This record gives sequence, C-alpha cells and structure tokens, in this order.
Amino acid sequence: MTSARSNARHCWVAVRAILLLTAVLGIVYPFAITIVGQVGFSAQANGSLVSENGTVIGSALIGQSFTDSDGAPLPEWFQSRPSAAGAGYDAAASSGSNWGPENHDLISAISERRSSIAAFEGASAESIPADALTASASGLDPQISPAYARLQVPRVAAARGLSESQVHALVESKLAARDLGYLGEPTVNVLQLNLALTHLGG
Repeated sequence: MTSARSNARHCWVAVRAILLLTAVLGIVYPFAITIVGQVGFSAQANGSLVSENGTVIGSALIGQSFTDSDGAPLPEWFQSRPSAAGAGYDAAASSGSNWGPENHDLISAISERRSSIAAFEGASAESIPADALTASASGLDPQISPAYARLQVPRVAAARGLSESQVHALVESKLAARDLGYLGEPTVNVLQLNLALTHLGG
C-alpha cells in the first residue's frame, strides 16, 4: 500500500513537472521571445528584408544572382560571390561544395572562374580576389570583399555611363567594418550596394 501511494505521488509530481515545463518552455518562453523580437528587432526577426518602393527585392542576409535569363552576369550590376547552394543562393539547399583544396573539380572551377572574371572585368587574372573564385560554406553569403567590389567599379561605371569616382565613392560608403571592430574582415553587401547604385542614375 505504501509503495503504491509512493508511486502515485511520484507520478503526480512527474505529471505536474511536465505540465509546468510544457507551459513555460512551450508557450510562455516562445511567446516572450517572439514579442521581444518583433518589438526590439523587427527587421531581423522578419528576415532582414530589403524593399524598394514597397516591393520586397531580397534579404540582406541571403545573396542573389545579378544575371540574365541565360545565367550570364549583367555588366551594369555588381556581381555576388559564387554559390554552391542548389542552383545558386537556394536557402533550401544551403551548403558548400565540400571539395578539398586538391580536388580536381574545385581547381578546374577556380581556374574557369578566374579566366571568365578577368575577361569580364578587363583585369589581370592575378588581381581576382579569392572570394570571387570560391563559394562560401553556406552558399548564401550576401557580401563580397572590398577588393572584389573595387575590382568591379570600372566595368559598372562604364555600363551605366557614370564616372569611376562616383561608383568608387558609393562602394566606399557601403563598406561594413569588422564585427565589434576586430572580428572577421570588412565586407560589402551586394544587394544593398546595387540598390544604392540605382539611385545614382545612369
């Protein structure tokens, strides 16, 4: 009898603990975090969406291609870093190629990208930065290095009928410093840069 009462008491304690933890961690906590996110960090909580004239044109967190229907890069836009996520910048297939530095396919892809970018930019192959040649681990990076952005200035300026100094100044104005002043490297968000570019005319 005592054992039965003890077991019943333990079961009741366990049931109450489950109910309490379900209410706190399954309802109260998610609701509180949602409220904090929507009130204090609305843009980030909703995907850091970028809009132009009331139309969502992308996210500041996910890269995108600036190419024609055949996949050829458009000269009037700054180009993004290569992507190995699905057909390119597919958030549902986020990944890198997982190729090692001695993989023949990776070496071939880098060589092909170096040649095509050099021809497209009218630059020497040696001047092409590493981020223009390799995809990121996620395949979704929205940023490029300042070096890659600056490399594209002459081509974008010529395609838009703008002066190189105008476009260069725009690039410099869009540089994002290292996180907390020392983490990572300076970057340029390609979507935000191209959006600002449309306001220069051309």
